[in-house]
Formats: sequence, structure tokens, C-alpha cells
Amino acid sequence: MQMFIGTRDLDLVAARDGFSVRFWGALAAVKHGIRSINPNGSITLTSGMLAHRPIKSAPLATAAGGAIEHLARGLAIDLAPVRVNAVCPGIILTDHTKLMAEDRLQAFVARLPLPRGASPAEAAAGYVYLMLNSYATGQVLPVDGGGWLV
Repeated sequence: MQMFIGTRDLDLVAARDGFSVRFWGALAAVKHGIRSINPNGSITLTSGMLAHRPIKSAPLATAAGGAIEHLARGLAIDLAPVRVNAVCPGIILTDHTKLMAEDRLQAFVARLPLPRGASPAEAAAGYVYLMLNSYATGQVLPVDGGGWLV
């Protein structure tokens, strides 16, 4: 799935497949999972900071992240009292991210108030918070080192 490719070189079939995984895959999981979720339960989706801070060659990732956030808000109304939220992660230092060139990674985090990537445990804490807070629904929680601020 190529989420980072310029519009001029975009393969529309690959783009549709990428969006299908990110958006339609999330919606399918909700559709089938809702049957098993306790009415006091919750669903937590994942968007991404590119929805708020687009970069060159990533229009698909930007659109998919935004779509997930709006899906979470719509589902929060539609599925209530089941709570639906989304985590909006910035750079998370996963094995995949660690493969990035160091200068590219530094370029992503240099302007952040907390100028580093998050550990997977720091990102996971955002999901746990939304799952445990029984009064949070329709929310998008940034876990981004302050990326929404700059």
C-alpha cells in the first residue's frame, strides 16, 4: 500500500486499495465487531497527524486520516451508547519508522515542542485513556509531541 506518492504519479487502483484498507477496513471491523461490544464499551480508531499537517507526496494518507476522524465522530452518534474515538498519532518509533533515514526522521520531529518520536508505549497510553474514560466519545486524541501546536 503506497500512502506516500505524489498526485501526478498516483496509481488510482493502488490509491483505492490503500484507502480501502485504511477507511473501509476500519468500517468493516466496526460493522462486524459492534455485535459483540458491550453497550458500555468503546471503539478506538487510528487516524494520523498527516490529516492535520499534510506533507508533499502524501495526499492519500492525509485524506484517509481525515476520513477516519470524521468516521469516529459519525459513529459516536450512530452507535451511542457505545463510545467511538480516534487516536491521532504523530511519529511513533516502531520498527518500520526506525528504518527511516535519521535526517528524515529528525526533519519530522525538529519543530515539535517535544522534538522526538513517541515510543509505542506512549502511543498505546492514548488508546488506553480513550478506552477507559467512560465519558469520552467522538473525540480525536493527538499523541504527537505537540504537533497540533506548531
